[in-house]
Amino acid sequence: PSKRRPDLDSLYCINADGSRNTIHPADVRGRFQRRKKLVWAVLVAIYVVLPFLHIGGHPAVQIDLPNRTFYLFGSVFDSQDFYLAFFFVFGIGLTLILLSALWGRVWCGYACPHTVFLEGFFRRIERWIDGPSGQREKLAKGAWTGRKLAKRVLKHGTYLVLSLALAHVFLAYFIPVDELVGVVQHSPAEHLTAFVFTMVFTAIIYFDFAWFREQLCLIICPYGRLQSILSDPDTVNVQYDFVRGEPRGRYHVEGRGDCIDCQRCIAVCPTGIDIRNGVQMECVGCANCIDACDEVMDKVGSARGLIRYESLRGVEQGRRRFWRTRVVFYAVVFAVALVGFTVLAGGRTAFDARLVRSDGPPYVVVGAGADAQVRNIFRLHLVNKLGADATFRITPPVPWTASGSSCRRRRSR
Repeated sequence: PSKRRPDLDSLYCINADGSRNTIHPADVRGRFQRRKKLVWAVLVAIYVVLPFLHIGGHPAVQIDLPNRTFYLFGSVFDSQDFYLAFFFVFGIGLTLILLSALWGRVWCGYACPHTVFLEGFFRRIERWIDGPSGQREKLAKGAWTGRKLAKRVLKHGTYLVLSLALAHVFLAYFIPVDELVGVVQHSPAEHLTAFVFTMVFTAIIYFDFAWFREQLCLIICPYGRLQSILSDPDTVNVQYDFVRGEPRGRYHVEGRGDCIDCQRCIAVCPTGIDIRNGVQMECVGCANCIDACDEVMDKVGSARGLIRYESLRGVEQGRRRFWRTRVVFYAVVFAVALVGFTVLAGGRTAFDARLVRSDGPPYVVVGAGADAQVRNIFRLHLVNKLGADATFRITPPVPWTASGSSCRRRRSR
């Protein structure tokens, strides 16, 4: 039977009977691969190094769940500041929307953690152990032999070690590194919560990168399905120049376009699509097909850019607009949200104090006659938001006869 080719009606990673069609993308080299590797190296370095950096006596980024405190580059946020999380989440979402309107799924191809670790680590390990695309596919379909078993044990053992390391780095964002080292050296029973968290997270990472892979982007992640409403004809995506490339045909065919139908763009795609069918939900904007096509164009003596970052309007008319209504709207909303967050975050106080009446009668009368005193009973709830020990002085208003007092509160309340 003829080999299955990608189409617009089905996912290439899933067969008609619902079984998995494993994708083995071919190796590719080029300028975009070098840029992606540089970006990935920087992002991984940030992910690993941040828990080790200390600012103001605390980790640069840490979520202290027991004390309900969040440390962010020297700033301390308490549970009382949780309302600021709305601006944080809203800002992330709006940033992705703005990026999508301008450059499509550039986030997915260059900065998504799933892409960074899958393409930057796990696929590279697979290539080192199992070989290039053809050998990997042959090995996967071949019978079980001692050689195949040895490769599988080595590969999946390496996956597990890497997954465990990534899980521990993630745990360092909740437990300071110096404490985490002590936790790891002791029995799991002494720190059962941390142990269970690490094992569960390790299992999730291993399952995702060892087997699930591109299905996370195509089946679970909703971001790709939003592209149709986030983009327009001026959005820059990975585009096939059908004006220049069609009609496609083999190299020696007379009257063909620049596309020689070598299918190299399909071979290197991590999601198994044919970019010549147009922009698709499965495309993650990785630019593998751009580098692969440029390499072929160099060999046949044609100009690069048959597949390139371009908008639909740019392909059809040779021009595109950067500023349009939706981009201006997104930018204005983002600016307003940023100003709002800055004002609210900058206006935070060093503490949060609430004075409420205690349970029971609102007041009591002590003494009788001219010496009688009315005593109001209040409860003071004081939260230190400085992230360190501090002393607060409590002084009643001048008309009161009670004397002032001081209160020392630790950061853990």
